[in-house]
Amino acid sequence: MNVEKAILAGGCFWCTEAVFERLEGVLSVRSGYTGGQIKNPAYREICTGRTGHAEAVEIAYDPEVISFRGLLEIFFATHDPTTLNRQGNDMGTQYRSGIFYLTEEQKLQAEAFIEMLEEERVFDDKIVTEVTEAGPFYEAEDYHQDYYAYHKEQPYCRVIIDPKINKLKTYYSHKLKKTNAI
Repeated sequence: MNVEKAILAGGCFWCTEAVFERLEGVLSVRSGYTGGQIKNPAYREICTGRTGHAEAVEIAYDPEVISFRGLLEIFFATHDPTTLNRQGNDMGTQYRSGIFYLTEEQKLQAEAFIEMLEEERVFDDKIVTEVTEAGPFYEAEDYHQDYYAYHKEQPYCRVIIDPKINKLKTYYSHKLKKTNAI
């Protein structure tokens, strides 16, 4: 099997992880940090916004089942790419929207996809998603991994993540894993 990776930041990594792990062709999703200045950052440092890292997910996927463009489609449909350093009530540079490309092809596809969204005026405001070459990806602490799966009843999950999952089920049911209990 051919496995490729993508690194995306769409606000809180709990939300982004919950969305992408439900997609057919996605083999694994790890929550973590990227795009900052220090090595091996901890969550308590990320929360200050002073490290420059974004909360992000590293997605391992089978490009024969879901393409990078397919991941981008879901990415832009499930977060607000027009708010700088913010997703809803989550504010700070750690919650920025970003595509951290691993190949030149990913960079070109990301830029073309954003250009297409802008030309079609899909969003009322300008897209502020950064397209940046990937640096080190640091896996977040264990308690952040699969957070939604273990904490669905938490208020944050119900208010913030559930609507994203419901949108995914409504508009992208054909892209969901068949065996996944959503």
